[in-house]
Amino acid sequence: MESLSRTSSATLPPEEDAGSAPEFAPINHQPSTTTTRARRRSSTSTSQLHQQQWRLSRELSRKETRDPGMDLGLPYRTLSANANMDEYRVEVPTGSIPGPVIRPAGTMAATAAAPVDGGNKGEKRYKLVAFTPNDPENPKNWSKAYKWWVTMCVALTCFVVAFASSVITADVMGVAEEFNVSEEAALVTISVFVVGFGVGPMMFAPLSEIYGRRVIYASTLLLAVIFIIPCAVAKNIGTLIVCRAIDGIAFSAPMTLVGGTLADLWRTEERGVPMAAFSAAPFIGPAIGPLIGGYLSDAAGWRWLYWIQLIFAGVVWILITFTVPETYAPTILAKRAAKLRKETGESDHVTEQELDMRPLSERLRVFLIRPFQLLFGELIVFLISLYMSVLYGLLYMFFVAFPIIYQKGKGYSAGKTGLMFIPVAVGVLLSAACAPLVNKHYVKMVEKHNGKPPAEIRLIPMMLSCWFIPIGLFIFAWTSYADLSWAGPAMGGFPVGFGFIFLYNSANNYLVDSYQHQAASALAAKTCIRSFWGAGVVLFTEQMYDRLNDQWASTLLAFISLACCLIPFLFWNFGARIRARSKYAYGGDEDDQSVDDIEKAKGRGTTPGGAMVRDDTENDEDLRRAMSYVSNP
Repeated sequence: MESLSRTSSATLPPEEDAGSAPEFAPINHQPSTTTTRARRRSSTSTSQLHQQQWRLSRELSRKETRDPGMDLGLPYRTLSANANMDEYRVEVPTGSIPGPVIRPAGTMAATAAAPVDGGNKGEKRYKLVAFTPNDPENPKNWSKAYKWWVTMCVALTCFVVAFASSVITADVMGVAEEFNVSEEAALVTISVFVVGFGVGPMMFAPLSEIYGRRVIYASTLLLAVIFIIPCAVAKNIGTLIVCRAIDGIAFSAPMTLVGGTLADLWRTEERGVPMAAFSAAPFIGPAIGPLIGGYLSDAAGWRWLYWIQLIFAGVVWILITFTVPETYAPTILAKRAAKLRKETGESDHVTEQELDMRPLSERLRVFLIRPFQLLFGELIVFLISLYMSVLYGLLYMFFVAFPIIYQKGKGYSAGKTGLMFIPVAVGVLLSAACAPLVNKHYVKMVEKHNGKPPAEIRLIPMMLSCWFIPIGLFIFAWTSYADLSWAGPAMGGFPVGFGFIFLYNSANNYLVDSYQHQAASALAAKTCIRSFWGAGVVLFTEQMYDRLNDQWASTLLAFISLACCLIPFLFWNFGARIRARSKYAYGGDEDDQSVDDIEKAKGRGTTPGGAMVRDDTENDEDLRRAMSYVSNP
């Protein structure tokens, strides 16, 4: 690759002759001796040796190495480690790059990449279909205005999903009274919805890597819209619970796919602002839900809390289905390859999805088992997931705690209580506005560490913002007396909202930088456990406040969040050692002489050996990737 494109990862010059054809290495640079399927088929005499090498390489390949071009939008979990991800990252004037060569039995084994022209009789030389320079079908080449339109559509969808999770909290008692059930039973409608957020991604993430994002967006949102209707007209609590569970699973798809959609649209160095804008949506929705829901339930009853969901969800379904095209490069190129095969009659136009798809059993293991292997076998994943679960549970505890403080304690209406969530929303918006400053600081750290900063640099925003959560909770706790002003507990929500985005983004970035190609599984583990915890805390929050009283219940939450503040400092000091001993995490390249351990880097203003600082933002792959503040929220 000679020069970087202004519109994609890289643009390659035209091939002058077969001998000068560039070679394309797999993006997953792991020390693997695994052979391709073509090699295994064509070499029967050494099959046992290859099987032994394959088993050995699987053990070795679990340990991640640094990938400067890593992009979570690519199908690392669906394709094998031998897949050539350059197909999706580069633009080539010829529209294809050399693929595997299958030679007849009895000849030399197949090669992974070779010139397309020439060759022996009987050889099968595949061409991996790629984008051309300034290709209009490449989402990264779309106009900035259209990319922002798509970004706002998917962000609005996430807002609506988060809104739907919280809006019904405005009138839980209305449901309990109409169906003659306990308040805890009525709260189950919230819990099952949140459980869906943890279950859904296990299904929709692999499906989106096979069928593309657009079909998953359209089908799941339509399913969610349909099952809101039975909720609004439900005649019993069972109908309400079952349909809310289905809605939770269906609504989880947009939350799962939106990070990948933004990665499809924006170049690495452009993603900071779009990702920051999106990251606010999942937190603004829960804050706005009780506000709108409070006044709506006061005026029209609890059933209109579902009709408003239907209206909002219907609007975003129309926007997504009819104005947002497919953005997933593998799906776009697969359709192009099929079209070329049909037009030319040549079967050598293919994509990596058709050549190097993992076996179904391996994909099931990666998508369903690997997240839990990381969760319970990796200290970093476990503690980060624990911290994020505490925060997620706190967010949903607020939906029960605010009515306790304001409606039961001060006698406010549901609508007036909803107004108390405004400081939380303001805090979220302000933290999103500060994201470019965090991004600017991170770029400086990248330059300081010669373009290869240790993953622990991602923890700096977390170490600074973690204190806002306990501060806000202590304010909320000890100003919640019924005879004190409404402003105290409400203002306590501001620092909590301000800290949420910094903590979530830092946690996601740290997992991505630590686990590289395993990051999607690490994020899936975090999402699963936090969703189940968030669903559970809703059911015991009221009992906790009744048993401990309003002040000490909130104080308990404050002390728990204060204890969690130790987690980023633990990894700041010992994270590099933990990663080095980890089975899966990236622990630094053995031949990398740059500073990669935060403990070694402390106190050093320059790189070791006086190395030149890397600040070429146009041609430096490491630096360009680092310029994204939010890797995958």
